[in-house]
Amino acid sequence: MRTGSTDSEPVADLIPRRLAHALDLLNFTLADVRDGLGPYLSVYLLVTHHWDQASIGLVMAIGGIAAVIAQTPVGALVDRTTAKRALLVVGALAVTAAALAMPLFPSFYSVAAMQLLTGIAGSVFAPALAAITLGVVGPRMFAKRLGRNESFNHAGNAATAAATGALAYFYGPIVVFWMLAAMAALSVVATLRVPESAIDHDVARGMDHLTGQPHPQPSGFAVLLRNRRLLVFGATVVMFHFANAAMLPLVGQELALVNTEVRTALMAACIVAAQLVMAPVAYLTGTKADVWGRKPIFLVGFAVLTVRGLLYPVWDNSYWLVGVQLLDGVGAGIFGALFPLVVQDVTHGTGRFNVSLGAITAACGVGAALSNFIAGHIVSAAGYDAAFIALAAVAGAGFVLYLTAMPETARLSGSTAPPLA
Repeated sequence: MRTGSTDSEPVADLIPRRLAHALDLLNFTLADVRDGLGPYLSVYLLVTHHWDQASIGLVMAIGGIAAVIAQTPVGALVDRTTAKRALLVVGALAVTAAALAMPLFPSFYSVAAMQLLTGIAGSVFAPALAAITLGVVGPRMFAKRLGRNESFNHAGNAATAAATGALAYFYGPIVVFWMLAAMAALSVVATLRVPESAIDHDVARGMDHLTGQPHPQPSGFAVLLRNRRLLVFGATVVMFHFANAAMLPLVGQELALVNTEVRTALMAACIVAAQLVMAPVAYLTGTKADVWGRKPIFLVGFAVLTVRGLLYPVWDNSYWLVGVQLLDGVGAGIFGALFPLVVQDVTHGTGRFNVSLGAITAACGVGAALSNFIAGHIVSAAGYDAAFIALAAVAGAGFVLYLTAMPETARLSGSTAPPLA
């Protein structure tokens, strides 16, 4: 097992090239699998099977609720296990099996059951990927590596969405399920290219590990409940995901209703547009997070999300909607690169990084599930414009909360003491 980087020993600026490329490939191929069917499922159910928006919101919420329930125990499992690569493989295969079954069994209860399985399996990806990354590069290089991870993740999403859009034009929405299966198979190969020996499992759970020293013991779970920074951050990410999660599915539905012949291609265009922006934004965020600090960058993400929600109702033109979707690339690019980093900042030294990440990811799932459910009902009662404005208001409230209640955490990076509240 390799020894992770700490502040008490020299830190290499770069990991071996082959290992860096393995992490790049893992994030690229797992991108589509990690996100699942997402808004594609919303459009597919609306147009192909003529579901109403409330039912779509409910079935998508089921997957989110399942992920919420599973996320924290899965994070605890990632902290404890040395089989992190196996968790990724099993999760990818389970998501693929459920996705491939959906076109064959499109009833409400069948789709709900498969969304349940997808939510549970998908809860593995965020903590396992973050743990493997931290265990490989150590805390000092974590910010830069997270930015690169997210860049390859978004590049993978963009490439898959572009291929999906092109193929769907000729073969129909079923292509979405084929692409997910293909990327899942590649993600298994990519996972196995990261050597088990490269992962320091003490560092991967947020503890320092010095060569020749005894393995440290993790703090009790109570330390997390007393960590004010972690609790405030959890509240803000709930608001971020509540505001963000339903926006793309709603845009996809709006585009599909007026462009039935190219509905999947237009959804792909929305995703590609955002992902092409996310990749450089995530990379810049990772390289500058230790220089500019986490807080100002995160506030930009909230501000952009608020503006995006207010711009969608201005015009229902397809080009306008796809253009506004570019702003998603800024907010999501920032969030993806900073989210695990802030959690690592405020839990470093406790040995509870992954369970904390799982718990905060569960909070994100709460926000996302409520977003799809409530937005679907707002659309049914008052239309798409009202739903977008409501989501923008939540984003604005999240901006205020982060500005006033969340301190800068960059100074905590590399601290050897648990950052108790």
